Amino acid sequence: MKTVLGNLFVIKKHRRTGITDILAYLYLFAGVIVMFGPVVWLVLSSFKSPNEIVKFPPRLFPYRQVTTVVEGYEQPLPLYKVIFDDGTSKTLAQVRRVGIEAHLVDPENPGEIIKVNINQRQPVEEIYFGLENYIEGVKSFDFGRYLWNSVVVTVVATLLTLLVNSMAAFALSKYRFRGRQTIFLIMISTLMVPLSVVLVPIFLVITKVGWNNNLLGVIVPAAATPTGVFLLRQYMLTIPDELVDAARIDGASEWRIYTQIILPLAKPALAVLTIFSVMWRWNDFLWPLIVLSKSEYFTLQVGLASFQGELNVQWNLILAMTVLTLLPITFVFGFLQKSITTGIATTGLK
Repeated sequence: MKTVLGNLFVIKKHRRTGITDILAYLYLFAGVIVMFGPVVWLVLSSFKSPNEIVKFPPRLFPYRQVTTVVEGYEQPLPLYKVIFDDGTSKTLAQVRRVGIEAHLVDPENPGEIIKVNINQRQPVEEIYFGLENYIEGVKSFDFGRYLWNSVVVTVVATLLTLLVNSMAAFALSKYRFRGRQTIFLIMISTLMVPLSVVLVPIFLVITKVGWNNNLLGVIVPAAATPTGVFLLRQYMLTIPDELVDAARIDGASEWRIYTQIILPLAKPALAVLTIFSVMWRWNDFLWPLIVLSKSEYFTLQVGLASFQGELNVQWNLILAMTVLTLLPITFVFGFLQKSITTGIATTGLK
């Protein structure tokens, strides 16, 4: 962190920091706020109570009202700062509220009831990071099963995507045959087809095969992606054809060339496709919602919808569980981040 800040504010020799540098720093800082601000807000809001989430104006940090144990009362009483008519203030514990009148006691002298208007008191609060939302969220639905279903779908679908897309990219980049460019253009043109157009045909095929309420119905349809084929093909074009020709002269089979030459050299592009595929599969909501109707097959994204009813939305639990669903993506990205930049930077160069 110290090195990053040092590089950020370094002043080059014989040149003073000008207005251009300041504007560039402000632009980058604004970009950081736009990109990471919602994530920070999500994480902090996951610790808030339902009342704190809907409080206006909203507050960044989670707060809770301070309570104290008062002699003669079984439950802890909430503390309020009371401002009296003469301008003095005192911290009191509220016993009850009757209409617009609050009944409070002094924690040090609880024998006397003090009655004040509710507008004369302000709650005593403190920043509090509690795990109640996470514990209640995990217990409220079958988190373990939904997590397992999401892991199975993501891992199997990603492996299948890497296999199918890399084989297609290998054929389109290293083989010379009539119609190669036409096939590639047709494949890329499918990116312009909206998802809503193909949902019904794919669902009919899945129903005919009998993969409704089956994880295969979620995994298989999206195994081949035009984005993945394009990404890998453009990267494989940078691999010299002489390596493939030399391997063929040495008697290597096409499968051996693919597994021992092409795939190892295409690791950066495969890492990029891996993180993309993990994000697509892990965050997919619409297609699993259509294919799966039995709760034992739900993924985490579909399971989160159970916190949203017709009359009540449990935002505190939704936010807490959303943070948990973000953790695997964060770990995968952190593990593959070194290869991601290399893969994106070199894709398309020839």
